[in-house]
Amino acid sequence: MDTEYVDFEAETKDYVPYVPVHKRNHERLEQLNLASRSTRTGRGDQGHSDDSDGDADPHGRKRAASPQEGPRAKVSLLDSALKAHRTTHQNPTDGGIGPSSSMVPGADPSALDEEAAILKAVSHRKQLASDRELAKGIVYTEPMTTTWRPPAFIRNQPPSYFDDIRKKHHILVEGENREKNIERPSPIQLQGLPVALAGRDMIGIAFTGSGKTLAFSLPLIMLALEEESKMPLQRGEGPIGMILCPSRELAKQTYEGLCAMSEILHKAGYPLLRSLLCIGGINMNEQAHTLSQGIHMISATPGRLKDMLEKKKINLELCKYFCLDEADRMVDMGFEDDYREIVSYFNHQRQTVLFSATMPKKIQEFASTALVQPIIVNVGRAGAASLDVIQEVEYVKPEQRIMYLLHCLQKTAPPVLIFAENKNDVDDIHEYLLMMNVNAAATHGGKTQEERESAVKGFRDGRIDVLVATDVASKGLDFTGIRHVINFDMPKEIEDYVHRIGRTGRSGRSGVATTFINMESSQQILLDLKHLLKEAKQTIPRFLQELHDPNEQYLRLNPGAASAGCSFCGGLGHRIGDCPKLEQQRRAQTSNMRARMGNERGGEY
Repeated sequence: MDTEYVDFEAETKDYVPYVPVHKRNHERLEQLNLASRSTRTGRGDQGHSDDSDGDADPHGRKRAASPQEGPRAKVSLLDSALKAHRTTHQNPTDGGIGPSSSMVPGADPSALDEEAAILKAVSHRKQLASDRELAKGIVYTEPMTTTWRPPAFIRNQPPSYFDDIRKKHHILVEGENREKNIERPSPIQLQGLPVALAGRDMIGIAFTGSGKTLAFSLPLIMLALEEESKMPLQRGEGPIGMILCPSRELAKQTYEGLCAMSEILHKAGYPLLRSLLCIGGINMNEQAHTLSQGIHMISATPGRLKDMLEKKKINLELCKYFCLDEADRMVDMGFEDDYREIVSYFNHQRQTVLFSATMPKKIQEFASTALVQPIIVNVGRAGAASLDVIQEVEYVKPEQRIMYLLHCLQKTAPPVLIFAENKNDVDDIHEYLLMMNVNAAATHGGKTQEERESAVKGFRDGRIDVLVATDVASKGLDFTGIRHVINFDMPKEIEDYVHRIGRTGRSGRSGVATTFINMESSQQILLDLKHLLKEAKQTIPRFLQELHDPNEQYLRLNPGAASAGCSFCGGLGHRIGDCPKLEQQRRAQTSNMRARMGNERGGEY
């Protein structure tokens, strides 16, 4: 019987001994101390020799220098760690563990290549079109045409005339081609109305409170009025156009605006235009009379509109106009499949317009896949805050925020709008304000439709002084006369912050926005807030100024860079590799994939 011999030396030649975690942490701390110590020594050696490491006593012996690190140092651990962190970022050495120049975006081309790869992967999404059109290969190459023409004196103006107007109002255009006391059109209306009236697909971007609703509602009114004048609608016909909104409150506000303009036209002798509100939480039988006569316009949320189309209560045979309000939310936050299902009911080309206050470049490019030769009208930077809002940021501990609200409510006269991220926080704030005899109401997604409508209507009519709400009230809702918006907490995305503070400072009026931040706020959102305040020339608190900003180093290494922000969400305080919005999207896709796999296996296990 042969005996097998094992060469233990060969087996153990490449063996790496296991190092316990506490020992690795200790070595890591030693490397950090060595890096900071070597940096100080390098600066101190410029005017001293090697023999001056410590002070000498009278007998010539050297005394050890007082320790700069560790428990015997007269420096707190927090200050020591902060100093070491700054040292490793500003003066990295080969022996330290801080990021080297190759790890900073812009210092190494590989970092930019990595970001480009992320952008390419993000852009590879399913085209924003219906499955029927994709399956049949239907591609519309020419934009829609309408009978509208600008007045003759406008058509006869030279191109320089329009260029001067766009330059005056800071309007960027890309593409081939008295009841409400409105005395003159706003910049987005000045350029957006002619584009939409001409039948062109467009993406409209402007700051909150700039009149975007009128820019997409008036073209729908004019189109419906023209169709009704040519041939009145009969039972079961319509709509001529639709406006899709992300929330019920915004859809109802848009519906009320359409009805108001229709009534004014009807009193002036024009045909009556009928509008339909299509949202969840209401009984559609109450609008059966409107449906029976034929409808010209629909203001809807995606869920109820899909239900109406599936039940064949309405059809889109005559629909020529399709608008998405707050389009970046509709496209980016889970409404893609709903949109594709809705447009699958179209059997012909339609005019599509997208409007929002925040729409990053990559979302614009993705949304443009649903448009035909779109024209992009951009008033200011996409995602910029309104300059009419004074932004105040205060550091308030979480347990002190509710009591501090009473102090903030005294800054301005009512009405005041308070935003909170969670429904429970909204209810707690509402209960506390009622205990303090403050005339307040609350609204969020957990309340019934009647409760939500009652709170919003009472606040809009002036019967309620303070409205406490989640972000459901921050998207597009227009409340007259709001002077103060309070953010009880910082939202997870900077876009939500822009929408929140945009409820004040509307239509040229000024307003105040107070935001509470604390240690619970993520550093990325705080950096985004810091850059947003800097862009709007607002006062930046000291605790925000002291935040380490990697983008400052990026701009220093790349002086010609146009922007150091995220090219995915538009935030100015982080890069795409650290984008919380992209991470949230990836998690949602992963959970959806797991859910589908579970269903294929017959359920979860």
